[in-house]
Amino acid sequence: MYSIRMSAAKLTLKLEKSAIRKAKTYAKANRTSLSRMVESYFNGIAVASGGASSPKISPIVRSLSGILKNKEIDYKKEMTKILSEKHGIC
Repeated sequence: MYSIRMSAAKLTLKLEKSAIRKAKTYAKANRTSLSRMVESYFNGIAVASGGASSPKISPIVRSLSGILKNKEIDYKKEMTKILSEKHGIC
């Protein structure tokens, strides 16, 4: 898959050698480059912080937002109940 790049600029980073080694191993295993990984990370944090290119949140995801704040619910028990009903195990 090819992508068109707007324009590229060089960036120099100072990182721990072990972090670089791990990142190179990860990049090779995922058939990508360190530059692409860093670019994706930067774009991701820009979106997460409310940058101009924020993705639209689907109505389903929006409806789920905040549902885990109720500390009185036993989430494991509720999940077991939901999965039991879904798979016909009552």
